[in-house]
Amino acid sequence: MTALVEAAKAQDFPAEIVVVISNKADAAGLLRAREAGIPAIAIESKAHGRDRAGFETKLQSALDDHRVDLICLGGFMRLFTAEFVQHWYGRMLNIHPSLLPSFPGLDPQGQALRAGVKISGATVHFVIPETDAGPILMQGAVGVSDHDTAETLAERVLEVEHHIYPEALRWLASGGVRLEDGVCKTEAGAGSGNFLISPVAS
Repeated sequence: MTALVEAAKAQDFPAEIVVVISNKADAAGLLRAREAGIPAIAIESKAHGRDRAGFETKLQSALDDHRVDLICLGGFMRLFTAEFVQHWYGRMLNIHPSLLPSFPGLDPQGQALRAGVKISGATVHFVIPETDAGPILMQGAVGVSDHDTAETLAERVLEVEHHIYPEALRWLASGGVRLEDGVCKTEAGAGSGNFLISPVAS
């Protein structure tokens, strides 16, 4: 969230962060948002129990009040109903700390280490009803060391997240993204043309 807020301060950034909403009143992001002068709202999901639609009604009301066009999820661990997701299809992003479709769900760094992958990273994707399965907008990669733990890998992946999430939002907000048959297409090239190889070949 902080990375998105900082990026949006630039005059040429095509999106404005108009509200930060959390389903937990003690979320640190709410305080950070308020310190940045951004309205911050807690809509407690716990009070709704399994009534996801009831929670989403309150959430949608807050989104409407602030005239939200795009949603960026971050660390939001509650599932939405298919109806809510469909309403926001193509306008709701999530970031996940793995190179999807590999290692969706919980403990992606632990999954990556147990699988012995040599490259991991983060993925910005559109939200669909299935968890961590929506069209991929942007990915960033890091090498994985034999000495990595889930914690050390997560730290490096977090740096990638802070870089790619604002850039993904920039692409979406500027109209440089389209969805075709469940696949995200952009006008962007394939990066710098450099390879990321891990471990480094001699």
